[in-house]
Amino acid sequence: MKVIDSIVSQALSLSFEVFPPKTDAAFDSVLSAAGEIADLRPSFISVTYGAGGGGSRYTVEIARALRRGSGTEVLAHLTCVGADRQTIRDYLKTLKDDGIHNIMALRGDLPAGTRPGDMRGSAYPHAADLIREIRASGDFCVGAACYPEVHPESASQAEDLRRLREKVEAGADFLTTQMFFDNDVFYNFMYKLREAGIAVPVVPGIMPITSPTQVERARKLSGSFMPRRFTNLVDHFGSSSEATKQAGILYAADQIIDLFANGIRHVHIYTMNKPDVAAAIQGHLSQMLGRTF
Repeated sequence: MKVIDSIVSQALSLSFEVFPPKTDAAFDSVLSAAGEIADLRPSFISVTYGAGGGGSRYTVEIARALRRGSGTEVLAHLTCVGADRQTIRDYLKTLKDDGIHNIMALRGDLPAGTRPGDMRGSAYPHAADLIREIRASGDFCVGAACYPEVHPESASQAEDLRRLREKVEAGADFLTTQMFFDNDVFYNFMYKLREAGIAVPVVPGIMPITSPTQVERARKLSGSFMPRRFTNLVDHFGSSSEATKQAGILYAADQIIDLFANGIRHVHIYTMNKPDVAAAIQGHLSQMLGRTF
């Protein structure tokens, strides 16, 4: 199945994200957590590529295990920064041979000390170049990333929207947003996307903040605006790890309820290999909506 089918469905649905281990020793625990998340029956699970592409082998192994073990549909990440064409083509063949037809195409983080202009001579300077390669390699469903609050490397939102349009014209079937904590930011972004003529489905990405240390990490990673309501929760409950976790779960669930109420049908949750957090959010949504996911 291609994940675009569930994204455009009129049924309310959720997807979750897991990331591969950095070492062989951690593989079994990550796979166990991914299996517990799969037991929640999301519409699909997104499996990231690992920092610098180093976890690409684990990405395939986890995606393969999820499909074979639980029948869960998977979206395998692929980054192209610093990659040569043969490496990318071999990876795409591996995915195809394993029956994995969904790919999140990303440029990836630049190596330390590297600037965007330094990538001009590489095989895939931008995510759009990778998307074209994927499109030429088989019948894949392709997702791409977008930043409601502007990509950190973009000089302006106009430049950012131009880059997004290039990804869509290269063949991206849908876009998934970086995390955000104020839904108005997402709604304003959607308006600007449509004004720019970008009409593919856009999946909002929600990050449950379940520990005080995640706040600054999330701010540095995404540059996200954090509304007073959110920072007040962190300030008030930050002295208790369990209270912070529950407040973060409730805040994320509230964001998702608001998105559903405003016509969004599919939401992606950055669950960070935490099946208990994924289950708690899903449980709150089921209670509030009077239905199961």
